Amino acid sequence: MSRHASLSPLCCLYKGGGGGGAQTGTRLHRVTLGTVPRAKSSAWHGARHQITPKKQPQSNPTESWLKVHFMIVIIIYFVPVKLLLLLGSLFILNLELCRQRMSVKPPTERSESLSSRIAEPLTSRLNSASSQYGEGTAAVSPSARASLSSWSEEPTASSIDISTGHMILSYMEDHLKNKDRLEKEWEALCAYQAEPNSATVGLRDGNAKKNRSAAVVAYDHSRITLKVESSQANSDYINASPIMDHDPRSPAYISTQGPLPSTVADFWQMVWENGCVVIVMLTPLVESGIKQCYHYWPDEGSNLYHIYEVNLVSEHIWCDDFLVRSFYLKNMQTNETRTVTQFHFLTWLSTGAPASCRTLLDFRRKVNKCYRGRSCPIIVHCSDGAGRSGTYILIDMVLNKMAKGAKEIDIAATLEHLRDQRPGMVQTKDQFEFALTTVAEEVNAILKSLPQ
Repeated sequence: MSRHASLSPLCCLYKGGGGGGAQTGTRLHRVTLGTVPRAKSSAWHGARHQITPKKQPQSNPTESWLKVHFMIVIIIYFVPVKLLLLLGSLFILNLELCRQRMSVKPPTERSESLSSRIAEPLTSRLNSASSQYGEGTAAVSPSARASLSSWSEEPTASSIDISTGHMILSYMEDHLKNKDRLEKEWEALCAYQAEPNSATVGLRDGNAKKNRSAAVVAYDHSRITLKVESSQANSDYINASPIMDHDPRSPAYISTQGPLPSTVADFWQMVWENGCVVIVMLTPLVESGIKQCYHYWPDEGSNLYHIYEVNLVSEHIWCDDFLVRSFYLKNMQTNETRTVTQFHFLTWLSTGAPASCRTLLDFRRKVNKCYRGRSCPIIVHCSDGAGRSGTYILIDMVLNKMAKGAKEIDIAATLEHLRDQRPGMVQTKDQFEFALTTVAEEVNAILKSLPQ
């Protein structure tokens, strides 16, 4: 049998031609090639140059994989490894975000958050204070100017010698347990008189109206002086005292009263001229219907106080006891600017002590975290700049001495040092006892955090 007699059936196209009764023309016809008889083999040979079978392309799996591998090699060779790692990280991050979104319950099924529970009482208190002391200004909704932050405690510093810590803790606990000893020590402190103690400048006719209390007036030898040429009242007086710690040339704090309506410009002038960037405010604006401090910052936008423009940048409510505000302070004469942060403790009443040492200690840690690395004084004020301000400064100064490696701590002597610089620092026995308790609690927390 000839090789043409065993051809496989095949479907192909050819151009129709004349002869054999076939219809002439150029139309394409589909024919099926079956087994070609031997007798017609010559006809096949004559027509095979006209009929060209069209082969269907077939994919080769091996060839496809080779192409893929080749592309991978090209990508790895030309694309930097860091970019590949970045793309991989982004892909994994996207998957994780998708997973978290899918796992979150609908808002209607969520329980009331901590932020909402904190916001309601604190927001009402802020709006109440604004309405009572904002010269008739309507209270601003918190969503327009405030944000809530979840309250997380700052970690306790652990830079104290263990033996020194135990010795100080024993000293504090002995004073707190022995009420008679505490009472006698407080009586001795009350009898202490600073020398010199004249305050003639602050009691002059033009300056006396700038004092909230005649009992707390800055000493002549220890007061902040303003530049007269920049002062709104052409005076260098403000009821504020520089408080030195270990360096007599550089104050660590400025203890001052809460500004009055007539002294707000003086207050911001003091902030500017002393390079201050942190303000610690320890009083509510109004307490039992009595104004404790003037609302010396804008609730939103900016206010101009003489030549100082104060712009409220942000307001963060940390917990029910304190919040943090950020201001943008601009000197309109020089066009210089500075960022100032205010830490406002809300729940410390004038003659008492905070309900919790723990809350004030965390407040202090946040203040010091913001202040870290700076050399300018921290402005501390309450209403008169003596009771609560003196208590806070006493606690902070003692703990700072311990952190710097002091082997002996005498809180009574430290308080006398403060009273040499401003009258009335720490006004009640409860405040003094609170200072001892707070220092003891912080020392105890530090000792627990140290490796035993």
